Amino acid sequence: MNILCKTSIILMECETMAVKLEQYRIFKAIADTGNISRTAKQLYLSQSAVSQSLQQLESALGVRLFSRTARGVTLTAEGSVLYDYAAQALSLLEAGEARIAQSRELLKGELSIGVSSTLTKYYLLPFLRDYHQQYPHIHVRILNGTSRRVLQLLGSGQVELAFATYTPDADSFSVFPCFDTHTVFVAAPDYPCDFDRVYTLQEISEFPLILLERKASSRAYVEQYFQQHGVSLKPEIELGSHNLLISLARIGLGVACVTEEFSQSGLGRGVILPVRTAFEIPPRSVCMCTLRDVSPTSAANRFMDFISESDKMTYDIGHSYHFTNV
Repeated sequence: MNILCKTSIILMECETMAVKLEQYRIFKAIADTGNISRTAKQLYLSQSAVSQSLQQLESALGVRLFSRTARGVTLTAEGSVLYDYAAQALSLLEAGEARIAQSRELLKGELSIGVSSTLTKYYLLPFLRDYHQQYPHIHVRILNGTSRRVLQLLGSGQVELAFATYTPDADSFSVFPCFDTHTVFVAAPDYPCDFDRVYTLQEISEFPLILLERKASSRAYVEQYFQQHGVSLKPEIELGSHNLLISLARIGLGVACVTEEFSQSGLGRGVILPVRTAFEIPPRSVCMCTLRDVSPTSAANRFMDFISESDKMTYDIGHSYHFTNV
């Protein structure tokens, strides 16, 4: 059987289903009104069209569904059985249509986002707050992970949006740059280093360094830069939290490699100071990503609008949220 024939059969089956559905709608309306004439007026159909639809349904089922009376029609025993099922089925269909309409209007639904806990805290919090205030019935689910991990979640369909700090495969994802981040080295004001001096790559590598764990994309990015210039990094301390990088630097445990944009509170208050360098690690873009071949839901589209319509960048927000670690 060729493709044209298969397509024709499918279309015929769809048309048949549509006809049957309309017959059941008309059947239920007749049962509810008890009168074919009133049903025709209610459905804006001719009386002959309503009668023909009923005859076709009765013929297909091989039973009489109504008995005629002086006042109109009443259900037969078979008709009463069918009515219960038809009413339930049509009610479920209407509920499904209403659910879709609600989702389209953002009255209900779910939005799943893959993002690191650091980006959630320092970037997404104000957007999440505003989004929730405007669409309180949308359930927001946040899955935390590294850039590589959240893009895996996006690729497998477990999240609709992912925020990542490196540009992924352009063939699989649509990428929307949000802002750039810059890498700096910081230490406590009383740390035994010269804050007026400009340090080379080699000299920075010889400090007791405090770095993020190896799986962090920012750690890999910094190490790659050093390696490209013939310098290896051997950190004194490795950990999984950007906040802890700053905390450990503050108490003098070493020189921390941090994201400048996410360290403004500490830098602004002078509890940590930047260590001057003779080099500048190229900035990285934080990108919002979606699957290229999958249309975002209404909930995801509206959140994307929040991001694209605003240049809001907020640091060190003191709100507490519950996240799902992955």
